Amino acid sequence: MTGLALGALVCVSCGQQKSGTPATDPMMAALNATPVVSVTTAVREQVARDAVYSATVQANVINNIAPQAGGRIQKLNVEVGDFVSAGQILAEMDRVQLDQAALRLRNDETELARVKQLYAEGGVSQSDFEALELAFKVSESSYRNLEENTILRAPVSGVVSARNYDRGDMYTMTQPIYVVQQITPVKLLVPISETDYTRVKRGDKVSLTADALPGKTFTGTISRLYPTIDPMTHTFSAEVHVPNTARELRPGMYARVNVDFGSVESVVLPDVAVLKQQGSGQRNVFVLREDGTVELRLVSVGRHFGTRYEIVSGVEPGEQVLTSGHTSLRSGDKVEVQR
Repeated sequence: MTGLALGALVCVSCGQQKSGTPATDPMMAALNATPVVSVTTAVREQVARDAVYSATVQANVINNIAPQAGGRIQKLNVEVGDFVSAGQILAEMDRVQLDQAALRLRNDETELARVKQLYAEGGVSQSDFEALELAFKVSESSYRNLEENTILRAPVSGVVSARNYDRGDMYTMTQPIYVVQQITPVKLLVPISETDYTRVKRGDKVSLTADALPGKTFTGTISRLYPTIDPMTHTFSAEVHVPNTARELRPGMYARVNVDFGSVESVVLPDVAVLKQQGSGQRNVFVLREDGTVELRLVSVGRHFGTRYEIVSGVEPGEQVLTSGHTSLRSGDKVEVQR
């Protein structure tokens, strides 16, 4: 009885082994199959060299409107937000000293005219005439200075951005009466990477957008390049002027400036061909060898535009690079190219 049971177990065991063998055959076949991959040919193309930098819009000129000395403010002619023209009267101070200076100037002018006639007739000496002429010039200079500091005019056309006093206040020389900012044009100081220092020059055109003005693009010109590099950020400043004739850009706005550095011919690959190594940031590609095996190769990438990468080094033009079926491969593996 024991022998029959043992024989039955052996038969069952044999039956299980035979029935299991066909099930493992497809799995083994799949493991031993050659991976099927897709490839692309590395080609050279012209790649645009541009970069986007952040900058803040600034007034081209900021003028603090204030007299040379303290005094009573008699008139304030404009308000914050008003646009003013160069030469426009913004404020007037107490005129007592100016009126006195005007009277002295008229008296000196009259006296000089009288003495000039006498000098021509030989009635006064040359030294007396020159002394009166000098006195007149001093009075004229004093009057012009007092006029400039009593009748305050806008030195540039712009917008009034601040008013710190009211009519009748005593100007105390702590703050300007008005602040006028010239916003046609505006300027931006763009921090450009030091690696691009030799690629930009005065007169280059740039384009920019402002977050506050969606859908609008403005054109500016690089008007000045600062000669030193910031040792902390490794950038230099390029001063960009934008005409801003419609006065849409305002000081303080956040802008993105696109600087075009021309183009360069580089190897270009689809971004699906480039594998990023986790933890290191390195980029690799699989290159197809002539014998049908693959080589894992480290590459240096440049710009990423659309669905493609610029390959700075690591791949030569004409080489075949894997674009699919390569995520689980190892260098030296045999592959089959999908046609």
